[in-house]
Amino acid sequence: MVVRNDASVGEKARLIYEEKLRVALEKKHLNQFVAIEPESGEYFLGQTLTDAIAASRAKYPDRLTHVIRVGHNAAIQFGMQVQ
Repeated sequence: MVVRNDASVGEKARLIYEEKLRVALEKKHLNQFVAIEPESGEYFLGQTLTDAIAASRAKYPDRLTHVIRVGHNAAIQFGMQVQ
């Protein structure tokens, strides 16, 4: 069942990323997108945001996932980066 307002989806997924996935994914999949399904702990990689979401939806069509861009603070960024 999809719960649209469940902030814990993102919190749980980020915890999984930090504790279990970060080191391995940043070595081999930097700049790719990872969709993390927090109930199962499974993750789905994609070259694009759409690819990662599509892979997660194919297996878990009724669950929310949280997408992170590997090696970044956010999946997408708007505006210019100030140096």
